[in-house]
Amino acid sequence: MRASYNFSGLGRLIWLSLFGRWIFVLLVPWFVPTISYLLIGPPYLASITNFLLGTLMVLAMTVLAFIPHDWAAQYIARRFPSFNSSLKRAAYTALSFLVLTGVYVTVYGALIMYFHPLNAQLDPGKMVNVYLFELVAIVLLTCLYEVNYSLTKWKEIKTNKEAIKKAGLQGQLQSLKSQVSPHFLFNSLNTLSALIVDEPERAEQFVDEMAKVYRYLLQTNQEALTTLSAEILFIKSYYHLLRTRHDKGLELIIAIDDADFDKFIPPLTLQLLVENAVKHNTILEKNPLFIEIRSLGNNILQVKNNLLEKSTPVLSTRLGLANIKAKYELLSENQPAINAGPDFFTVQLPLLTAIPENR
Repeated sequence: MRASYNFSGLGRLIWLSLFGRWIFVLLVPWFVPTISYLLIGPPYLASITNFLLGTLMVLAMTVLAFIPHDWAAQYIARRFPSFNSSLKRAAYTALSFLVLTGVYVTVYGALIMYFHPLNAQLDPGKMVNVYLFELVAIVLLTCLYEVNYSLTKWKEIKTNKEAIKKAGLQGQLQSLKSQVSPHFLFNSLNTLSALIVDEPERAEQFVDEMAKVYRYLLQTNQEALTTLSAEILFIKSYYHLLRTRHDKGLELIIAIDDADFDKFIPPLTLQLLVENAVKHNTILEKNPLFIEIRSLGNNILQVKNNLLEKSTPVLSTRLGLANIKAKYELLSENQPAINAGPDFFTVQLPLLTAIPENR
């Protein structure tokens, strides 16, 4: 019969605290023998038996002391997670270690002086050496925790940056696939051709706006975030192309609070939503498609369009919405809210008030 191992919740935490920490592995080989000698004295090295028993006894003490030290360090790291809080995090970690170590060493020292295990020669005078050694160990342990945390955080940030870059490239590819397609180019150039003959001034403006659209598509999506003001300027150029082609069948309403223009969103987010609205709805002058981009307050931007069902529905891949969600998952705890109702399709986007360090 194969044995099964079931750890209790506390047992699992203890296991992870000890053997999930390379710090503990680095600590044991030199710390335990040294502190064993300081607590027991010359009898610790008097025989192999004393050495083994003394080492096991102090190792058990070290395990009991290390677990709350590790929990305290992890709690402080959660309270002060950013790189800018390194000094504060290290100071609180060292202070907590001083308190915990002082309590444990005092209790252990008192027990050893009272019971004299292995003929231990510890006395109050020799406890000074124990405290001094523990002070050095605390400084070293604090440094090890901070180095471990910084390395872990650096790896996390690097991973997030790569993920953001990948999501950005996927978003750029999705946009370019939909925009730089033969169908899109044919429609745009056909519209431009008609304008050149009948309305040369509008044709010139169309070319200018088309250049702005492609410049933004190729450049801005390299960044993780862009300001709402930049995205709105792009959407106005993008809408100009759509409006020229669809005329009065398409209406864009923009109502942004002045305070929101300097806030951030992932680039091309609005373009993907406008594109989806145009792609999946009928556009007729007698029954226009209305797209509204509006500030709702509390750092929420709403993109809303009425639903005008096509006679032949377009198969949705939902890649655009998936791309938006993926970027927000990497950049913020707040996620877009999507509501596909019977009459309207609504997406509420969180606005970021600052470029995040990385989660």
